[in-house]
Amino acid sequence: MLEPAPFHAALANGPEGARAFWLRAEDGLRLRIAHYPGPEAAGGTVLLFPGRTEYVEKYGRVARDFAAEGFHVLTIDWRGQGLADRMLEDVQTGHVHLFADYQKDVAALLDAVDMLGLPRPLHLLAHSMGGAIGLRALSRGLPVAGAGFTAPMWGIRMFGPVRTAAWALSWSGARMGMGHVYAPSTGPGSYLARTAFEGNLLTTDRDSWDYMRRQVTEVPDLALGGPSLRWLHEALAECRSLSRLPAPGVPCLAYLGSNERVVDPARVRARMADWPGGRLEVIRGGEHEVLMENAATRARIVAQLAAHFRQSAEAARAQASA
Repeated sequence: MLEPAPFHAALANGPEGARAFWLRAEDGLRLRIAHYPGPEAAGGTVLLFPGRTEYVEKYGRVARDFAAEGFHVLTIDWRGQGLADRMLEDVQTGHVHLFADYQKDVAALLDAVDMLGLPRPLHLLAHSMGGAIGLRALSRGLPVAGAGFTAPMWGIRMFGPVRTAAWALSWSGARMGMGHVYAPSTGPGSYLARTAFEGNLLTTDRDSWDYMRRQVTEVPDLALGGPSLRWLHEALAECRSLSRLPAPGVPCLAYLGSNERVVDPARVRARMADWPGGRLEVIRGGEHEVLMENAATRARIVAQLAAHFRQSAEAARAQASA
């Protein structure tokens, strides 16, 4: 059952008529979704899987570009972030009990497609942590014609000794009743709110930086701080598990900034090299948020993804009728 939820349309700057709703995952947690409408004669619906710390308003401009390309967009506040139920007493901590729990959120999002009567075929666009959730969902049969990823979290960028320490600390902390504690070098407060634009890890575009920063400063309830030790352990374990899976049989187009410093570029390159029909595009000079670079770059990526989704849908129809 869907119920109206708060939505900050002015901060999202998306297409007209966007709406947000509350819905429940199968374990009872309350999630928030947003529908950004496209034209009546739409080419389908993009299921947009956000990254860690993100929320539905962040993708308003992206949704506006997809609407111009003929697509609806449906996106979500994952459990523990945005306006969805937070997992800990310290609501600034990014936390999840099991990484597999995100698949309950995916199931709820798919239910909402039918509740809202959104057009098919469905397509996947997943960013960062959403890329790990999306790859797992694809391996479980997510019913999409095509997939797109930006800076997918198929590995977390850490150097050798740091990775070893992260595994040990997150594993032991979770088992000693300290899984709720912030991971080392992190803490409360949004990265956007406490970091200067110069030298940031997300974007080289000042307008996009201000757009994202304004959202978390004007609506502090959207903001999220660092991850918990439990989240870190679950994320590391999920990335390792995903690396052992075969590539899904879904056409894929992925993007990576040439200056990526958050996820592990080597893991992304390795996965895409083994993905039949997959293609990796590198955005020269891009940081982690390639869809939050300048408007021209965003529009170019969206146009390429829209063409990819249309081609994937045509191939799926041809295969079904053969």
